Amino acid sequence: MAYADQQMSGNRVVALIIVAIIHVLVGYALITGLAYEAVSQVVERVTTVDIEEPPPPEPEDEPPPPPEPDTAPPPPVAPPPPISIAPAPPPIRTQPTIPPPAPPVLRVPPPAPPAPPPPPPPPRVQPKSPEPRNNPGSWVTNSDYRSSWINREYSGTASFALRIGTNGRVESCSITGGSAPQELKEATCNLVERRARFRPATDGNGDEVAGSYSSTVRWEIPN
Repeated sequence: MAYADQQMSGNRVVALIIVAIIHVLVGYALITGLAYEAVSQVVERVTTVDIEEPPPPEPEDEPPPPPEPDTAPPPPVAPPPPISIAPAPPPIRTQPTIPPPAPPVLRVPPPAPPAPPPPPPPPRVQPKSPEPRNNPGSWVTNSDYRSSWINREYSGTASFALRIGTNGRVESCSITGGSAPQELKEATCNLVERRARFRPATDGNGDEVAGSYSSTVRWEIPN
């Protein structure tokens, strides 16, 4: 509690005591019959006691306001000058002796290509193809025409190829083209295989070898 509050409470207690005394005196005056005026004067003097109120406490000293911040810009600071450090030169290595020059590289030429084989010796005998021994016109004749072929007016050509064996006989026959109907082409191979005779082919040594022969037969309707 503050000092002013304590002082104020003490004065109030004194005033209450005085008021109580006044009441006792008034009662006593009424009982004893004291003069009314005397009592009134005492009461007036007592009740007019001035109770001085202590002055309010002075406010404590307020702390001084904080100083205003210095807003002035800082002074310019110049950067330190760059320090140029020159790199140390590389060490120079000295060689006491000069090495001998490298030996020259010997280039080996590529091997020469192999010589071509010698040409074969010329044949002692000129090779020959198979040759007919009988007349090729007798292999297919007008008498071979059938009446059904004449009625149908079959005609045209039939080309064939023969395989001749070393004995001069026809080993096989195949039709290679022509304009005749298929029946006339099949008849051509059948007739030639039965009637054709050949001298077999020979090689460069004069030996008999297998060969081939080709020709064409023309089928014409007899008059």
